[in-house]
Amino acid sequence: MSFPKSDIITSPRVVKTLLSVFAFGALLLCAGGSIDALDAFVRHGSNVNGPLTPPLAFPFLIAPAVGALFALVLDLVWLKNAARLTRLRAATAVGAISLAVPLLVAIGFVAAMSSDPYLIPCASTLLYLTCPIYALTLLTLLITAGTSRLENPAEHVALTLFAAAGCQWMLFSGNLLFAFVTLELASLSLYILAGFDKRDPRSAEAGLKYFLYGGTAAAFLLFGFSLLYGLTGTIEFDAMARALAEQPVTPLLLVALAMVFAGFGYKVAAAPFHLWAPDAYEGAPAPSAALIASASKVAGFGLLANFAARLFNGTASADAPAGAAASIAARADWVLFFAVLITASLLLGNIAALAQKNVRRLLAYSAIAHAGVLLLAVLVSALSNKAGGVADGNADRTLFYYLFTYGLATVGAFGVLAVMERAGAPARNLRDLAGLWRRSPFLGGTLLVFILSLAGIPPLAGFMAKFLVFAGALRTAAATTANPLAAATGGTIISGVLYAATLLAIAASVVALYYYLQILKQAFIEDAPAAGAGDNAAAGDAANTAGAIKTPLSAGIALVLAAALLVVLGIWATF
Repeated sequence: MSFPKSDIITSPRVVKTLLSVFAFGALLLCAGGSIDALDAFVRHGSNVNGPLTPPLAFPFLIAPAVGALFALVLDLVWLKNAARLTRLRAATAVGAISLAVPLLVAIGFVAAMSSDPYLIPCASTLLYLTCPIYALTLLTLLITAGTSRLENPAEHVALTLFAAAGCQWMLFSGNLLFAFVTLELASLSLYILAGFDKRDPRSAEAGLKYFLYGGTAAAFLLFGFSLLYGLTGTIEFDAMARALAEQPVTPLLLVALAMVFAGFGYKVAAAPFHLWAPDAYEGAPAPSAALIASASKVAGFGLLANFAARLFNGTASADAPAGAAASIAARADWVLFFAVLITASLLLGNIAALAQKNVRRLLAYSAIAHAGVLLLAVLVSALSNKAGGVADGNADRTLFYYLFTYGLATVGAFGVLAVMERAGAPARNLRDLAGLWRRSPFLGGTLLVFILSLAGIPPLAGFMAKFLVFAGALRTAAATTANPLAAATGGTIISGVLYAATLLAIAASVVALYYYLQILKQAFIEDAPAAGAGDNAAAGDAANTAGAIKTPLSAGIALVLAAALLVVLGIWATF
């Protein structure tokens, strides 16, 4: 049975108009909620001691929504009859400006405050909360401009900016409502981007699976939030933490936490909530997959770290009932939630990656393995303010350093695949990378940097990120064991989980070297297969050089920036 196609609904002008209305609504949401969210973050957020006033929310949080609205209106009104390439360049320029401006403002703000010791913590927080998502999204836009043949460029850029805005707002969430709304703003945009390529059935499949899994996970998360609200009577993170610190652990609270962790586990692609990731990474357009694997992961882990650090470190009031001694904040039972997710992610991600022949699925399973290490960093961050003195002052910055460097390497790897696909070369299986360094020394060199960083090879930033996470976990475990007050509040469980998780993560990093080196083996050692040439060496050399790949300018700039940042951040890992 077939249904008639509606020209009204599918009209590009109608779609642009609807998206413009959506962009205006998102702008109003940001204007109404960002001040309160940032104010709550400034008053109660960790490591923020400077006068970061609410008006500073606007250049950082509203810029992407403004850019999305302007890109749609520009394409709808002034460029409606222009060539596709002109529309793509105009939309990309608008998007790049709306992301670059807050980045430059943040860097200038940090430079201006760096001379005042009172303002340094505020500047540091602003930098590592603002720069990663906007920088990764900007690199994704540059790759998109150089590699995509988009029929609707303004819509694609607008959705990318919506995703960036939602991801950024998630980091400043101070209550359950704003956290859920911003998470869904980012998620809905990413669902559409995953299925944006209407000419590729794999893209439609990826978008549908991503949407179905995401809708189910959102239901679990929202139901968990509703149970927490019912138990505490508030949606504010800090008030909720105080309420939970004054009541004992109940089965209903454990159910609520399990549902919340299931929702967050989906968002960050942690096992066993990872099932969407391999299909989404494989089928989505390469730039969309890069955004899903980078900026989305930064936002998900940032929100999880903010939620865990506040919820599990609440302080009971002086007149709290006797049950406060058995509260979730006073005990270490909640650490076991992290232990399960860390173990499952490290084991499943690395073991499944070993068997992969598809490059994108390999990157997806390696992302699951990296999620295990990042969950360990989130756990250390949550423990950094725990009563008993088991503090690590750099825990939050270590987490975002890892997220940023991982995002750079992932965006770069998908960018290399996007350039190959744009040139007509297959880039799905490992064998498709054979002889890459001869076909394009530039792509081969940048891919080498990205893969070695993901593997954690010095002096690249990936090595420093893993080293800092492992060192922080061991330092926190040792401090917990040696502190009598911490030991009295579940320190044995905490230190045991940290030691075991760190050792498992180190062992998993060794295993990961094998499948990462398989990618480099194909790119630098194996020869490209020559059709009908058998084992003829001359034919193999001809195949290596005949399929030369030209890198578009904007994509090349993005790859150079990502590779350079990985080298610089690895050598100069200053906190």
